[in-house]
Amino acid sequence: MKVTRKIIEIDEEKCTGCGQCVLACAEGAIAIINGKAKVVSDNLCDGLGACIGDCPEDALHIVEREADEFDEAAVEKHLETLQAEEKKAPATLTCGCPSSHVQTFMEATPCQAANQPRATAPTPASALGHWPVQISLVPPTAPFLKGADLLVAADCVPVAFPRLHTEFLPGRAIMIGCPKFDDKKAYVEKFAQVFATAGIKSVTCVMMEVPCCSGLPMILKEAMQTAGVKVPMEVITVSARGEILERRKM
Repeated sequence: MKVTRKIIEIDEEKCTGCGQCVLACAEGAIAIINGKAKVVSDNLCDGLGACIGDCPEDALHIVEREADEFDEAAVEKHLETLQAEEKKAPATLTCGCPSSHVQTFMEATPCQAANQPRATAPTPASALGHWPVQISLVPPTAPFLKGADLLVAADCVPVAFPRLHTEFLPGRAIMIGCPKFDDKKAYVEKFAQVFATAGIKSVTCVMMEVPCCSGLPMILKEAMQTAGVKVPMEVITVSARGEILERRKM
């Protein structure tokens, strides 16, 4: 049944097909078709606009027009179909970008771990529990962010600090980026969405000793203010030689 209601409209002239809106849409209502984002079906779009803030080109807007009613049952069936398709081809997403495919990694059971072949020199295990990790690629609706202890790290930290996987990463979701070269405003908007929707329990911010990293905790603080939430945060400063120089609560 068609009704007059709010729904997402996509300006194809502005759309670059980056796929960020695909990741942000929890209902799976948007797909990249012939290089452009399109609403798959009106009844899948709830019209709330959670995807709008993720579009770097301002190509998405909410309009009011005649459309099929939002159908939760249709959404559930559609998501089941998408999940089945992902299992068949787990390396790609609708947007065609394997690097942005959301994945959650399960820890090996004791039995699985015991049956892993062992090299003569044991290799430390990765503590990474999900993908993607880049701030610009992680959607605020990613399931691994729900109720998470969040680790936000400058992208030089994993290179300089060898104990990242043993000391900081276990039990945390991680988002990494560069506060010097990346868009600070976009970072604030992304983290504000995360704080507003994911129920983050705590934040550990790990940055390098160089001055350009000092903006990272300020970005997180501004994002919390924008979202209207207070999340406990610890800021850790690491030297270029991999030493912890300072730990402070904010």
